[in-house]
Amino acid sequence: MQNILIIGAGKSSTALINYLLDHASTEEWNLTIAEKDLTLAEAKINGHENAKAVPFDVFDAEYLSQLVQDHDLIISMLPASLHIHVARKCAELQKHFLTASYLTEEIKALHGQFESAGKLMIMEMGLDPGIDHMSAMKVLDDLREKGYKLTGFETFTGGLVAEESVGDNPWKYKFTWNPRNVVLAGQGTCKFIQEGRYKYIPYQKLFRRTEAIYIPDHGYFEGYANRDSLAYLDVYNLRGIKTLYRGTLRRPGYCAAWDVFVQLGATDDTYEMENVSEMTHRQFINSFLTYNPNDSIELKLAHYLNLDLDNGIMFKLRWLGMFEEELIGLDKGTPAQVLEHILKKKWTLDPEDKDMIVMWHKFNFIADGTPKQIESSMVALGDDEVNTAMSKTVGLPLAIAAKLILKGKINLSGVHVPIKKEIYEPVLEELINTGLKFNEREVEPTFY
Repeated sequence: MQNILIIGAGKSSTALINYLLDHASTEEWNLTIAEKDLTLAEAKINGHENAKAVPFDVFDAEYLSQLVQDHDLIISMLPASLHIHVARKCAELQKHFLTASYLTEEIKALHGQFESAGKLMIMEMGLDPGIDHMSAMKVLDDLREKGYKLTGFETFTGGLVAEESVGDNPWKYKFTWNPRNVVLAGQGTCKFIQEGRYKYIPYQKLFRRTEAIYIPDHGYFEGYANRDSLAYLDVYNLRGIKTLYRGTLRRPGYCAAWDVFVQLGATDDTYEMENVSEMTHRQFINSFLTYNPNDSIELKLAHYLNLDLDNGIMFKLRWLGMFEEELIGLDKGTPAQVLEHILKKKWTLDPEDKDMIVMWHKFNFIADGTPKQIESSMVALGDDEVNTAMSKTVGLPLAIAAKLILKGKINLSGVHVPIKKEIYEPVLEELINTGLKFNEREVEPTFY
C-alpha cells in the first residue's frame, strides 16, 4: 500500500479528495486527511475504508515530522505562506510534495535537496497557476516544433458564478475562491508587453483599462491585467515576443463598478479603521467622502466619482446594500477587511448555486510568412456549492499528478512547475477524460 497525506480539507480540496478516494482501492492507496477542523475532514472522507482524518497543526514540528515520515506523497492545501514548513520537512525526509500555490524563492531553494533524494516537488499544480501553464505550453511547444515564430501570447482566467445562478445579481459575480484575494486583487503596478512596448498600469487605473474577450457559446467577458506578466517571459521561454499579457476575467460592467471601491480607498489593507463595531454599511462608505451635512451619501459619492444617481454602477452598489444602515458585524478591521465582510453577505454561494471557471488563451505567430492567430478556451461548470468548478480545476490536476508520480510515470526530480511535457501531457490527457476540454479555433489576427 502507498500512503498519501493531504493537508487541508477546505473548499478547493473536495475534487482532489474524491478523485483519490475513487481510485484508492484499485491503486492500493491509503489516504490521510490532516485538518484543523476534524469534523470537516471526516465529512470529506465519508467513512471510506481507505481513508482516515487526523487533527493538524502545521506549527507542531514533531507531529508534522511524524505525519510526513509515514507517507509516500504529501499534498498541501494550506494557505500559501504555510507551504514552506511542509516543503522543508518533505525535503528533509525525502518525500514527494505537491501544491497548487505559486513557486517562491524559499521553496525554489529546496531544489537540490529534492533532486539528490530523487523526489519530485511540483508547485503551481492547480488552475491558475496550473492548468493555464499546461494548456498554454502544449500549444506553445507545438508551434515551436513546427518552426513558427511566436509574436504574441495573452491568457485570462476567471472564477465566476454560472449564468443560470446569476438571478437578480447585477454584478453577475459571487466569491468562488478566497474572498480576501478578490478584494486585494491587482494592488501594486501591473507590467506587461504590448506590440514590443513595455507597459505599466498603476492600481488606481487598473479597472479602467479592460479588454473585451469573446468566447464562443458563452458571450463576452472583460479582462483586466494581472500584476506581473513579465515574470512569464522566462517561465514560458518567450524572450523577444512582441505581446505578453496575463489577466483576470469578469463579466462586462464588473470592473467599472469595482473601480468605485478602488477610488474610494475601500480596498486599502494598510491600516485599521476606528469604531468598526458600531459602523454601518452606509457609514463605511461615508467615511471616505467629504463632510457635508446637507447632501446625501449617494449624492456625495456620485459627485466625487462623476456618476449619475441613476447610473448602473449606483444600482450595483445599492444591490450590495452599501447604503444601508446595517451594522457591518465586525469588531475591528482594515477597509479591505470591512469591505470583504460586507460583500460576503451578498456574494457567498447559496446551496443551489453553480460556479463557472473560464480560461482563454490567444496565440499570435508567423507561419510561412503569414500572421496567424489561435484562440483556446475552457469553460467548466460546478455541480453545487460543494462540488464546484473551482474545486475541480484546482484539485484534479493535483490528484492526477499524485497518481502519475506514485505509478512512476513522471521521471523527474527536484522542484518544478508544470511546464515540461513529462508533466503536462499526461495530466492534460487525464483532465480531458474527466470532462475538462480546451476548444481551439483559428481566427483573423488582431496583433502581429
